[in-house]
Amino acid sequence: MRVIRYIAPPAFAGKKLYSFLKGGAHLSSRLIRSLKQSENGLLVNGVHARTVDLLRAGDVITVTIPDDTRSAVPGETLPQVLFEDDDLLIVNKSALLPIHESHNHQGDTLANCVALHLQQQGRAATFRAVGRLDKGTSGLVVCALNSHAASCLAGKIQKTYLAVAEGVFTGSGTIDAPIFRPDPMKTLRTVDPRGDRAVTHWTALESDGRLTLLEIRLETGRTHQIRVHFASLGAPLFGDRMYGTPQEALPHQALHCARVEFCHPITGARVDVQTPPPWDFHALCAAAAAADAEKK
Repeated sequence: MRVIRYIAPPAFAGKKLYSFLKGGAHLSSRLIRSLKQSENGLLVNGVHARTVDLLRAGDVITVTIPDDTRSAVPGETLPQVLFEDDDLLIVNKSALLPIHESHNHQGDTLANCVALHLQQQGRAATFRAVGRLDKGTSGLVVCALNSHAASCLAGKIQKTYLAVAEGVFTGSGTIDAPIFRPDPMKTLRTVDPRGDRAVTHWTALESDGRLTLLEIRLETGRTHQIRVHFASLGAPLFGDRMYGTPQEALPHQALHCARVEFCHPITGARVDVQTPPPWDFHALCAAAAAADAEKK
């Protein structure tokens, strides 16, 4: 179980416990309802409390979130863990590893790897990836270890990607083009006025006259957004089998989540985790950098 303690600030003196749980601790209504039904789910100064009870400044509020009852089946491979505490796990996903189990992938996903890691620590948690990465995309995945952390982080993680596009880009720019799903039975997306607004900011880092290494930040988080946006410019990501051309040099799209930044959902501390791209992506970038240096 996850036990979180808060001190009621003067601003909530004379207000109901519910007011603090929603406005101060940012708990979801669903979680509050669950805590009300859980023994010792909500305590004030060590005594069972009702959400209608009034607070005094300095009251110690204890929230106890029960352990999850369901989790993925532990796999056979441990994840590369770059950050871990009671609420979060940040792992580095390999490009060809799926995140969630599906009809075609049972026991060989990131969810299974995380389950094995938690099992070895005597812990259990429902797998909650806060923002997924496509299969074929490598890099950082933030996993929330309880529903409260997941709710607080939704839409609040700033990610920085590295990508190699088949085209020449210089300087920086923004792609503001709506993304649409033509066939609800297929994952394929396209730029189309009927779609949802999607905004991608990019900066060119280096180019060999054929490929460009880009640093990318997303303003929105649509499925396949980076891949679709650059393909719409006639510059698909290198190796993208869905939106571009398969490449022998790289069996997946050249896309890597290199950095995640956010405020910790419980402590408020700034979290900034970075990881370099895998060897095959790095080799592709190194070749482009070498060619760029020769031109200069």
